[in-house]
Amino acid sequence: MDKFFKIVMFAFILIISLFTSSSYGQSCSNYRFTNNNIYSTCNSLPVLNSFLHWNYHQTNHTVDIAYRHTSITPSNWVVWSLNPSGNGRMVGAQCLVALQNSSGLVHAYTSPISNYATTLQEGPLSFRVPRIAAEFSGGQMTIYATIELPTGSSTSFTQVWQHGDLSGNTPSIHPRDSGHLTSFGTIDFASGRTVDTGAATGGSRNRKRNVHGVLNVVSWGILMPIGAMLARYLKVFKSANPAWFYLHVACQVSAYIVGVAGWGTGLKLGSDSPGIEQTTHRNIGITMFSLATLQVFALLLRPKPDHKYRMYWNMYHYAIGYSVIILSIINIFEGLDILDPEKKWKNAYIGVLIFLGATALVLEAFTWFVVLKRKNNSASDKYPHSVANGTNGGVANGINGGGANGYDV
Repeated sequence: MDKFFKIVMFAFILIISLFTSSSYGQSCSNYRFTNNNIYSTCNSLPVLNSFLHWNYHQTNHTVDIAYRHTSITPSNWVVWSLNPSGNGRMVGAQCLVALQNSSGLVHAYTSPISNYATTLQEGPLSFRVPRIAAEFSGGQMTIYATIELPTGSSTSFTQVWQHGDLSGNTPSIHPRDSGHLTSFGTIDFASGRTVDTGAATGGSRNRKRNVHGVLNVVSWGILMPIGAMLARYLKVFKSANPAWFYLHVACQVSAYIVGVAGWGTGLKLGSDSPGIEQTTHRNIGITMFSLATLQVFALLLRPKPDHKYRMYWNMYHYAIGYSVIILSIINIFEGLDILDPEKKWKNAYIGVLIFLGATALVLEAFTWFVVLKRKNNSASDKYPHSVANGTNGGVANGINGGGANGYDV
């Protein structure tokens, strides 16, 4: 039995290893090109379903490359590029571009990137590209090219690869998820060594983005509404005065302090990501932070309850406060769309909002019940005989009823 089990396990491991090696080989080193080209070196790029094959010719400092990008549709463009400048990843990149135009023809060309507003216009690169061609088949775009590496330079460069959607025949901006923001690294054509620098840099950036998101959800999206609810629904109880005020201030000031930290991480993310602009998210965030800052300083100008301007201060305080909460919720969903986390995180925040909304509805109904009951009791205390003796009823002991014991009011 022991022997049989060992034979079965050996056969299972052998089959899995053969399948894995076959699959990997077909993806990279043993891939068969339609033009029968053979490349001595290949690299399975870490993101975006891409592969790079090349032959380096030391005698003339040239490289023959074949770049494959799978899971592509006819409405996509693809790019593989080198950045000889070393100044960043996108600006300065010298691109090989391939797309299928509206006529159904595959077009391959070169495009240098000089700014972040590029639409990958055709143009010469900083080094010669004697040959470039492309083919599209079975959801895979392949770019073939010969590159003359810059004279006197090393054989190590920053490589960047991307894909995005087409608008007619013009490339649109690529998506901004983690895969597209980490699709870069270094490559040495002579040694065949590649380094996935995008993973390390992207991991740090993703951590910053996640910290930014958590700080803002907790502060602006949860603590701020809770602070408003404390003021709205606790002060109806006389026994909670002035505790409700201190709880309200503590909650809102805490939310503001945490929110400032979240806002600061957002500014840092923006400065570390030149060319990536989240205009709507940024503008709402600036507006929200400005209003919240005004709200904090307005606390120093709060008139006493019996002051003639207190009513106007209250109107200002309510309007700014509720505006900040509404803008906060809108901007959190904007941020979630940018971060694009697992769906459960967005659902979790929606669940928190539903819970806070349902609690607010119940407390609102209870508050009106208490207020109306207190108002009725106050009216009864003011006119203690009104129920027993009638009101304007024309009876003998009524109010304004002309009776002998009537109240003339």
